[in-house]
Amino acid sequence: MTTIRLKRVYEDCEKSDRFRVLVDRLWPRGIKKEALKYDLWAKDITPSPQLRQWFHQNPDNNWDQFAFLYKKELSGSPAVKDFVAIVKQHPVVTLLYASKSPDHNHALILKGFIEKQLKG
Repeated sequence: MTTIRLKRVYEDCEKSDRFRVLVDRLWPRGIKKEALKYDLWAKDITPSPQLRQWFHQNPDNNWDQFAFLYKKELSGSPAVKDFVAIVKQHPVVTLLYASKSPDHNHALILKGFIEKQLKG
């Protein structure tokens, strides 16, 4: 079974991260492309630009609705099936995100969604 971990892109890379996947649609601010160690940039499984922009207008109040809508986007995305197939090939996958909030970010939702796909 694959273990999925979360980590901010600004944290140091560790061997235990194993397969590192950037799960932000936009390149993280303040990081040079050659400086970030990652194996895959999975833009197609990130929230749509409209959903992301709406969420960032008021993250605390929009969180529950954002989670619902993002899961809905993931459910209808053919890219998720392809991503799950890639994830299954690795014992440990670390999802990299840039959000400042460890409790209100799309990577948390994505992690839970992918874990359910792996079990089912």
